[in-house]
Amino acid sequence: MTLKIALLPGDGVGPEVLAQAVKCLKAVEETFNQHFIFKEAPVGAIAIEKTGTPLPDATLTLCKESDAVLFGAIGDPKYDNDPDAKVRPEQGLLQLRKELGLFANIRPVLSHPTLLDKSPLKKKVINGTDFVIYRELTGGIYFGEKKLNPEGTVASDLCEYSENEISRIAHLAFKAAKGRKKKLTLVDKANVLESSRLWRKVVTKIGESYPEVALDFLFVDNAAMQIILNPKQFDVILTENMFGDIISDEGSVIGGSIGLLASASVGEENALFEPIHGSYPQAKGKDIANPIASILSVAMLLEHFGLAEEAWAVKKAVDKSLKKGIVTPDLNENSQYGTNQVGDFIAHNIVDIEDDFRMNDENIDLGKSTII
Repeated sequence: MTLKIALLPGDGVGPEVLAQAVKCLKAVEETFNQHFIFKEAPVGAIAIEKTGTPLPDATLTLCKESDAVLFGAIGDPKYDNDPDAKVRPEQGLLQLRKELGLFANIRPVLSHPTLLDKSPLKKKVINGTDFVIYRELTGGIYFGEKKLNPEGTVASDLCEYSENEISRIAHLAFKAAKGRKKKLTLVDKANVLESSRLWRKVVTKIGESYPEVALDFLFVDNAAMQIILNPKQFDVILTENMFGDIISDEGSVIGGSIGLLASASVGEENALFEPIHGSYPQAKGKDIANPIASILSVAMLLEHFGLAEEAWAVKKAVDKSLKKGIVTPDLNENSQYGTNQVGDFIAHNIVDIEDDFRMNDENIDLGKSTII
């Protein structure tokens, strides 16, 4: 298979983690005889500095002409600390999602057996957690009309949803639940918000077409608590844009690091894959950012195109790095391994996916992991 993949490194540690994801895709090429064509373009703060806009026309064109987009991270303190900034890096990502029609964001949340003690939550609470969040991505309060009075003292953001916007992601979520543990939980605030009441009405009606899937409902405040108290109760979570943004980041504490969570953003014609973490500017250039979320985004990309064996090899290599402790400092404060070394190890293990192996630790320290 030949795939054209647009690379959007973005800001902060985005270029560093994306480079490791590309290493792994090249390892997949070598091992499975696939062909990936890469082309890079600017987005976010770096694009503002170069062109004055966070999403240049050339970048958008490249994404539309590619089979998939592999995204790094976006954001810069220069803009975060300036409430009066009219142009912001995040606007580029929001515009990209809208222009590509990426209405569904899919975020798996898993507990890794070797990392149970890295989570602030008790092992008995998180062990066995395996759920996925389906977040609506191009509607709601993030894209609604925004107003500020002339005095700058009153502001509003409109949260608006249509039946069609809800229906298209609800069908995806129900289909996912049908192939998993057959349970779907709609997270909303239907006791207060009219938009949430529309979500309940539409999702309940659609649920009748999926009788094998058990449907239940949680208010978002209760859902946020339940994800911490008993995350194993969830299978597929369906929710609107802002709620999904918040609870998926909350879910990162289950795995022990936000640097482990990958995501896919899909539409009818386009797809984008990215780690859910931000640009982490404090770590920029220090070779300490965790590349695993970006690498697992590669696995989601491969699954999206039906390359199941290739995706399995990537996940298996990630599992080896976690079991062997070849991780960045966010997972082990005493780790001597950096972003590049972890990426090298995982890429090399995609090439050699035998279960029984030994490592030359000295070579790993040099960034040259060797399977003997």
